[in-house]
Amino acid sequence: MKGSFLTFMGMIVLMMTGCTSKNTTVGDIVADNITNAVSQYSLMTDQIEKSGHILNPRTLDENGEVVYVPYDDWTSGFFPGSLWYMYQLTGDDKWEKLAEKYTEALDSVQYLTWHHDVGFMAGCSYLNGMRFADKDYRSVIMQSAQSLSTRFRPNAGVIQSWDADKGWQAERGWKCPVIVDNMMNLELLFEATRLSGDSTYYNIAVSHADRTLKNHFRADYSSYHVVDYDPETGMVRGKQTAQGYADESAWARGQAWAIYGYTVCYRYTRKPEYWEQASNIYDFIFTNKNMPSDLIPFWDYDALNIPNEPRDVSAAAITASALYELSTYLPNPKYKKTADKILAALTTSAYRAKVGENGHFILMHSVGSIPHEAEIDVPLNYTDYYFLEALSRKRDLEKNTNSEEVK
Repeated sequence: MKGSFLTFMGMIVLMMTGCTSKNTTVGDIVADNITNAVSQYSLMTDQIEKSGHILNPRTLDENGEVVYVPYDDWTSGFFPGSLWYMYQLTGDDKWEKLAEKYTEALDSVQYLTWHHDVGFMAGCSYLNGMRFADKDYRSVIMQSAQSLSTRFRPNAGVIQSWDADKGWQAERGWKCPVIVDNMMNLELLFEATRLSGDSTYYNIAVSHADRTLKNHFRADYSSYHVVDYDPETGMVRGKQTAQGYADESAWARGQAWAIYGYTVCYRYTRKPEYWEQASNIYDFIFTNKNMPSDLIPFWDYDALNIPNEPRDVSAAAITASALYELSTYLPNPKYKKTADKILAALTTSAYRAKVGENGHFILMHSVGSIPHEAEIDVPLNYTDYYFLEALSRKRDLEKNTNSEEVK
């Protein structure tokens, strides 16, 4: 009944607003977006369930058809993770059951060792199941952390991102490529230590974070995308890009991964250099001359044809979520205010799709990889994931603030 009621109310709200939120106030932005997400994701999951298969949506193809991915795709954890956030945001058991079903379909992820993204894959799905529904997924998290740890190169002190002898990576001449995205996988290792008491995982995560802090950032705190190490000597062999405009440019999603990653590292370690790094990255992003007024960045801050370049909504959603957490560690109100402004922009019809459109994804206009001519100006499952996480964090943060004021 609860899910049906929310869906019904969602349709009423959408008829009244014409599927836009231009007049939505900050106070009701979370409720408005929950209603919208319930409507959109109900359509998405109904379609998948009717197929009789376990399908994992990632994006849309050039014909507007939904692209589904296998368990070992690096994005496979985001759809189950979004379902966990739907449960956390609504309390509707419907979403818990769906989240459990699509999470447990990723069981084989825990044994994956051929790239670093097991942290995304197991973390967004299984970790959220533990947090929001007290599921007993400890063994999966521990095995996933062990698999990720096999990619640690002790002489360099980093977790190798890609196997340098496979695919297009082999053409670059890399030995031990590390991408800034890899900061997002450290949460899995920190959690493994928290669950087991084994500090090995914590130490690997800190080593990787420290080496990335030292070698990935320029003087203005923008991040390189790829740093290649010699796995035997630990020396840096080169600094390049794979998905940005140029080796020396600031790829927008890379900056988002960086600010999110160091915020998470501070959560687990309380090392001040991590929140300082997150704060410095914030300053780079939001004082950048090429940041649009609505704070939805172009796909690269140095792309050649700004302002006639695609925006990347995924970078905005990731950053907003990170800033809500960062605001709980640093007293300056600018972090939450910035996140609120991003969410307000994403809630407008410029970025949020009408219900029934956009393959039933919530947000439009993300970019996967322009250099690879892949996923340009499309919805992406990780955009929705971090948007829902940002909504959850905003709601909980304001709920706690209001409770304190009452006291």
